Amino acid sequence: MKIGIFDSGIGGLSVLHEAYHLLPKQEFIFYADTENVPYGTKTPEQIVGYATKITDFLIEKGAGAIVVACNTATSVAIKELRKNYNIPILGMEPAVKPAVEGTEGKRIMVIATPVTIRQDKLKDLLHRVDEEHRVDLLAMPKLVEFAEREEFESEAVREYITQQFGAFDKEKYCALVLGCTHFNYFKPLYREYFGQETLLIDGNRGTVRHLADVLSLDMAQDIDMSFDKDNEMSWMNNTKYYFFGKEITGGETLQHLKRLHLRLEKVRNF
Repeated sequence: MKIGIFDSGIGGLSVLHEAYHLLPKQEFIFYADTENVPYGTKTPEQIVGYATKITDFLIEKGAGAIVVACNTATSVAIKELRKNYNIPILGMEPAVKPAVEGTEGKRIMVIATPVTIRQDKLKDLLHRVDEEHRVDLLAMPKLVEFAEREEFESEAVREYITQQFGAFDKEKYCALVLGCTHFNYFKPLYREYFGQETLLIDGNRGTVRHLADVLSLDMAQDIDMSFDKDNEMSWMNNTKYYFFGKEITGGETLQHLKRLHLRLEKVRNF
């Protein structure tokens, strides 16, 4: 079975990259909606429309299950998609539950897009799991724009992160939850800002494990991925990549994808 994974842009690659580690034999179709990124500033109606068109596209290409690798699209469109399609459709949500259950005492910061923060899905999640009201929410929409430009450690990014977090006392936080798949690219800067003691938590591994459970797939023991110069991306061969419906087979866009995967491997265990 082919598994479709889609996002507004290149953030969803972080979910696909995790799947490469845990489901190395699986075939994937990855779709980045590069003409409409970012979703975090769009209306709910627009997002539902984008998600529906992409789902139709992925099913046409042979996907038997779909991962909405975008917290924003999940929060807005997942109910509509599940109602209209009869294949497994999995979404993303900020990993608040493991953050709350895995820590005590100090506060937890969740960073996400403005739409994710406004939607009832996140509010309902907090109501269920944040009984002690330890979670604070912070919108960081510009990180999506930085990620799409492959701008991960520039002074502009550092200034933005420092400015956004500056309204909070970082000493009060024990965990930072990454509520947008684009945000994974910046793990070194979060670590630089908060220090080694603050946990960085994202939902990618949990999503892939849930996918394996739903589809009864055997997971690997977190394979060691090869990045030697002659065969650096052989594990990409089981994936067809599409940017706004156009298949990526070579050229600068393929090199762009390779650089992004290398970045994700570098920051994966920060």
